[in-house]
Amino acid sequence: MISQQRLDDCRINHAISDAPVCADCRPKSRSQQSFLTPMLAICTVDTYTAAVGRFESDKMNDEAWRQIIDRGEGFDAPQEQYGSFARILEARQTDEAFVVAQLGLSLDGRIATATGDSRYINGRAALTHLHRLRALVDAVLVGAGTARIDDPRLSVRLCEGSSPARVVIDPNGTVGPAAQVWADDGSRCIVFGGTEGLPAHVERLEIAKGDIPIARIVQDLAELGLTRVLVEGGADTLKRFLAAQMIDSLHLLYGRIIIGCGPIGISLPPIEQLSAAPRPSGNTHVFSDGDVLVTCDF
Repeated sequence: MISQQRLDDCRINHAISDAPVCADCRPKSRSQQSFLTPMLAICTVDTYTAAVGRFESDKMNDEAWRQIIDRGEGFDAPQEQYGSFARILEARQTDEAFVVAQLGLSLDGRIATATGDSRYINGRAALTHLHRLRALVDAVLVGAGTARIDDPRLSVRLCEGSSPARVVIDPNGTVGPAAQVWADDGSRCIVFGGTEGLPAHVERLEIAKGDIPIARIVQDLAELGLTRVLVEGGADTLKRFLAAQMIDSLHLLYGRIIIGCGPIGISLPPIEQLSAAPRPSGNTHVFSDGDVLVTCDF
């Protein structure tokens, strides 16, 4: 009997790395769907291949994506999907500053379980969209908690394009020198604060302990030549950028899963009247695996 953990681990590994699903873990009948956890149970056997990462629509859009990366100009892909890149493409063409943020969350707005498990809320298509955002910016930024807990690489792997500089906000010096975010792979590594003993190639910006004004972060990065920034996490960092009104566009990537507990993705200071709530413009795109992209332009 194949354990549930092995089933899920094998299928998720296939979804994010194109590793083959072993014969024991491949669903053989419709009845086997009852063994899937909620994230995987959204798919029938008929759509299983698409759900774990073989997205024909993404393949058809590869040439359009190459046009964006190579020339930064017009693209032929469906407007409802690639329209989400329009504002950042315009910023690249006009050499203007631009801050985009992204958040992967469940249908009920959660970013993890109560124990912090967040891998993986989204499927391959949403992850590819995230990597495309990385390829369009000068720098990708995360808070110390995300760098420490998730240990992300923050590189471009699921699409063509160069990896951006990696920036960590770590005024209290909690991210150790072995974190993947400091990898010496040719991309710049920058930390606001940071601990002692970081690799020699890491650029440290000295700041006082405690919260750093968001406007200063954006300004300091611009002075380093990094004017187009992707805020990738975590929730507290996103909250501070939104509260400071420093986000130009927010990409919400909803995975087809209901967690029911755990941290909420977006939490802002309380308001008394609904009229005070932001109502961003934007568009919505449903990926081929059912994940949903909602862009919010401020």
